Amino acid sequence: MIDKVVASAAEAVKDIHDGASLAVGGFGLCGIPVALIDALHAQGTSGLETISNNCGVDDWGLGILLKDGRISRTISSYVGENKEFARQFLAGELEVVLTPQGTLAEKLRAGGAGIPAFYTKAGVGTQVSEGGLPQKYDADGTVAIASSPKEVRTFNGGDYVLEESLTPDFGLVHAWKGDRHGNLVFHATAMNFNPLCAMAARVTIAEVEELVEPGELDPQNIHTPGIFVHRVVLAPDTEKRIEKRTVALTPASGAEPGGKAGA
Repeated sequence: MIDKVVASAAEAVKDIHDGASLAVGGFGLCGIPVALIDALHAQGTSGLETISNNCGVDDWGLGILLKDGRISRTISSYVGENKEFARQFLAGELEVVLTPQGTLAEKLRAGGAGIPAFYTKAGVGTQVSEGGLPQKYDADGTVAIASSPKEVRTFNGGDYVLEESLTPDFGLVHAWKGDRHGNLVFHATAMNFNPLCAMAARVTIAEVEELVEPGELDPQNIHTPGIFVHRVVLAPDTEKRIEKRTVALTPASGAEPGGKAGA
């Protein structure tokens, strides 16, 4: 078996070229490949097309690439937590292909399974299927690029829209544990889009919090088999951030109803 471990995140991403397409794991700030994104940012790669549920926040995750104008096009489901994203989109600096979340997941899964396209009910009767959804604006606020109509067919009395699968050039994922052969285990909700991005990409790069030797992972608990993974880099001390923290005051906090917490 091939030892897929590379020495650093910088080495792992060094062949990601300008204009490459990237599938990037994570949901919000949960399970995002921070070390790989930081290395790609330091490398200076630009003109990227990203495929991810969202595009980070203004100063974290994919948001750091976006802030420096490194992303030219993104295929995403939810983009509401990034003010710079909104500014670039409305200013005509960024092309955005909004995609229903389940459809985005299936586009990646199907791509990894070798299925070029599939039919789904999601989006039938909306601009998702009928076209006309703004993807890029001109600087004057007019629509420069709008989505095209998609094929709709009827099966068993219901309408379904044809969606094409995604097979990006590279996949960047974050895993809890991985071995030298590329087998990966994700922790809890950090699994999210990571296995799908790993499947779909032509070259998948995984950062792992813990690197183990082959045979140490229980085969029944492996989420992504090594056949989908091409490089593994150890990233044990990656900072993890919480996108939104909501704390409820309790009697133990010393707070009075409607008042402030005690010192």
